[in-house]
Amino acid sequence: MSTVEFIDQTLRDGQQSWWGMRMRLGHALPIAPDLDRVGYHAVDIAGSSIFEVQVRYCREDPWEYLSALSAAMPRSRLRAGTRSNGIVTFGLTPDSVMDLWVRRLVAHGMDSFWIYDGLFNVDKVARLTQVAKGEGAEVVPCILFANSPVHTDEYYAEKAKELAALGPDGIYFEDAAGVLTPERARTLFPAVLGAIGGLPLELHLHNNGTMAPLCYLEGIRLGAARIHTAARPLANGVSHPSVEMMLRNIRASGHDAALDAEPFGRIAEHLVGVAEGEGWPVGIPAEYDVTTYQHQLPGGMTGTMLNQLRDRGMAHRLDDVLTEMARIREELGFPVMATPFSQLVGTQAVLNVTTKERYEIVPDEVVFYACGHYGDPVGKLDPEVLDRIMSSPRAKEFDRYEPPQPTLDELRQQMGTGGDDDELLLRLLVNEDDIAAMRAAGPARRDYPIPRSPEVRLLQKLLRHASGSHVHLETPDMTLSLGRTP
Repeated sequence: MSTVEFIDQTLRDGQQSWWGMRMRLGHALPIAPDLDRVGYHAVDIAGSSIFEVQVRYCREDPWEYLSALSAAMPRSRLRAGTRSNGIVTFGLTPDSVMDLWVRRLVAHGMDSFWIYDGLFNVDKVARLTQVAKGEGAEVVPCILFANSPVHTDEYYAEKAKELAALGPDGIYFEDAAGVLTPERARTLFPAVLGAIGGLPLELHLHNNGTMAPLCYLEGIRLGAARIHTAARPLANGVSHPSVEMMLRNIRASGHDAALDAEPFGRIAEHLVGVAEGEGWPVGIPAEYDVTTYQHQLPGGMTGTMLNQLRDRGMAHRLDDVLTEMARIREELGFPVMATPFSQLVGTQAVLNVTTKERYEIVPDEVVFYACGHYGDPVGKLDPEVLDRIMSSPRAKEFDRYEPPQPTLDELRQQMGTGGDDDELLLRLLVNEDDIAAMRAAGPARRDYPIPRSPEVRLLQKLLRHASGSHVHLETPDMTLSLGRTP
């Protein structure tokens, strides 16, 4: 029997998958003490995209958000994730800014990092690993899984060995699209475990393809040490398996975990209340869908893409976009479907289905990828598509591109932030108008009162959807009529 450790994704990937990263401090802070009691190996709460959304959509200071959650969870190891070469942008971020980003996250309470790079620029991962470890933080570099002809067990074993040589505290295996099967797990996990020399292996699997719980159990049987889960209202479907069910599953399979399950009910009740109050969905199990294995849309991108399509009146085109994504993946050499490549494929797919001719418009980032500035693509690009991309004027500009590498002193002088590096990062990463709007909104609210009365909660639902001028609610205990003044 093995003892399995859990990493919580409720406040990061769970809410990113289901709520498009719109969770505010008042939504998260009330359950932070309960999350702190559970006994997770780490609680993941931060990523660069959430940092931007916190300002742009929630109108809250992300530094305040992190510091408040850190203060509320003194017993927990708090985790942040970062791409090796980019923050917020789908382009490249200077090394000096990447290093400062990690240091300031540590200053705001983050003491565990997962670092990823879809094309395994190991030199970039190595530098950030040393920066984080130099600040006393745990580091688990990431292997991003893709189901394709070029992403073989041998390929992943080689990359795992390279990452293990960096001296990390473990290796993090992520299947963002939820397309790993138990059959593949039985060959892939032994190959990775054999390459990492006894380091703990973490499994971070989304449940889009419905098989993540089975793959977790296979991974634990084969020697994986940790699994990523979310509280049930933000679990399942495009998110991760729920902590409630995975704890039950591992115990029924002869393993155990040192978790205190007593807070689970309160955490779930609060999240359901937030979902009802905001009109957001709660996690539901996915049905098996073969197309999931073709387009490989990441779970964490699903909520964001749906929000963007709805905002543009294109929600009805989702299936067309997903079909086009599957085609583009193959044409671009099977990039792993994680940031920034999933966004590049998704954006190109939207453009291809809304213009007269495929690749009529090619975003700069797709040109950037084709030029090799993110790293060498794993597979070969379709020759006709590559010719189309490289014939654009932007390709000629990018072909000679050298990413700038300003020093921090140069950036501080340029931005006029003096020694305030939190302000420097904020202004480098987020639009000034959004920062001004955030500050005009005032301090973040730290609570989110949830009506306990079922009648009041029902009334909230009715008011959200009512289009008329009168709402009437009648229960055995009360009668309430509300009218709208003409």
